[in-house]
Amino acid sequence: MGTSEHTSKQFDADLEAVRSRVLQMGGMVEDQIERAIEGLTHGDMRLIDQVIADDHRVNAMEVGIDEMCSHIIARRQPAAIDLRMIMTVIKTITDLERIGDEAEKIARMTKLIYENDRLHAPRFGEIKHVAEVALDMLRKSLDAFARLDLGAAGQVVRQDDMVDEEFRAILRQLITFMMEDPRTISTSIEILFIAKAVERIGDHAKNMAEYVVYMVKGKDVRHVTVEEIEREISQ
Repeated sequence: MGTSEHTSKQFDADLEAVRSRVLQMGGMVEDQIERAIEGLTHGDMRLIDQVIADDHRVNAMEVGIDEMCSHIIARRQPAAIDLRMIMTVIKTITDLERIGDEAEKIARMTKLIYENDRLHAPRFGEIKHVAEVALDMLRKSLDAFARLDLGAAGQVVRQDDMVDEEFRAILRQLITFMMEDPRTISTSIEILFIAKAVERIGDHAKNMAEYVVYMVKGKDVRHVTVEEIEREISQ
């Protein structure tokens, strides 16, 4: 085997190792969200404490993958699509780490609600539904990353509008609730923070989908309309 062929195979192995670590981190973050929402809807403080305690694992994984990318750039000097992949990974793990932070925020707000026994203003049904949509967006974004699937990326971008609308509906309901019974204000505000955290999870999943479009097409589609993204994907 020639030196250049060996180097090329090692480079491919390095890229695959990074890609696998991103998907592993994504799976960990998925678990964080699922546990946070399950803990919220069932009052399971064991799950809630686990989400809070495990946040450092997500943070450590981000640091580790970032270091792997730095080493690849320094040693391999990637170009074209390989460079775009490394840049996509660096951006993706930042969003995954922030999703982990939002899951921890949901857990901390849940603790406040249950510890103060303020449960007469629950909007957990609506929150659980929108959280399931946001979680589906995250899974599709990770799948799009794994398979370079622009179709899945496009679906995620479209779903973000649904999450935003459901958040606004929850906000309107909570405002009405607080106006009708001021005693529910504290709990309603905590529930609002949880709903906002779910909405931000959707935003980060959308970012990740847009990075996949960049990786495949070489086109930055941040801050453009859904229709423009869909046109880019279809070309």
